[in-house]
Amino acid sequence: MPTVTPIYLGCAGWSLPREQWPAFPEAGSHLQRYAARFPAVEINSSFYRPHRPETYARWAASVPSTFRFSVKVPKQITHERRLQGCDEALQGFLDQCTRLGDTLGCLLIQLPPSLRYEAPVAEAFFGALRARYAGDAVLEPRHDSWLEAEPLLRAQRIGRVAADPTPLSGGDRPAGWPGIRYYRLHGSPRIYYSSYPRDDLERLAQTLRAEQDQGASAWCIFDNTASGAAVPNALELDALLRPAAG
Repeated sequence: MPTVTPIYLGCAGWSLPREQWPAFPEAGSHLQRYAARFPAVEINSSFYRPHRPETYARWAASVPSTFRFSVKVPKQITHERRLQGCDEALQGFLDQCTRLGDTLGCLLIQLPPSLRYEAPVAEAFFGALRARYAGDAVLEPRHDSWLEAEPLLRAQRIGRVAADPTPLSGGDRPAGWPGIRYYRLHGSPRIYYSSYPRDDLERLAQTLRAEQDQGASAWCIFDNTASGAAVPNALELDALLRPAAG
């Protein structure tokens, strides 16, 4: 039988609101309890500060072999150096996060809203990335000029994030390299706070199943964590997706 491509569903971070604890095992660290219910997580803390390689290795050792981490590229690279002159910083980051081994599922590259697409800069950065890292990666640009980068993203096997909300025209749909489809749900109408209603989650479940049927690596990360909405939204979507695996 053909292998079914998994859907990597999870949250931005593995913090568990107390009211959701009954849905998770009682024993273990927060990460272990989280990983018992969800197949993936997005590490956002790497954007703000480095983690020791040993920390990544410890995280990898505490989750099932099928679990996957998405790791956000540091702001030093994306926001401070703006993708330029960052080979050393990029190598340092990769030396750290690749200690996740096979549980490293994706790199997330989120750009500042002010960063315009400049082909020479983008080509040099993604060339440097691909010289060091062959795995899945996605880009979340926030300036419309990056719509012009589609040929480059496809050539370098970089997916473009489907974000909600998004400042990009058509940015609520995935683009770039079609081998990965990555949905980041920040909360709408109030970003980082709002919970998604069941109708939205039902439509999202249908979309993710369609991506799965097409053989893409499908990710869905809830980033509406400020008021604790991410975990219940992810649990509800997980329940909606379960019949497809039956």
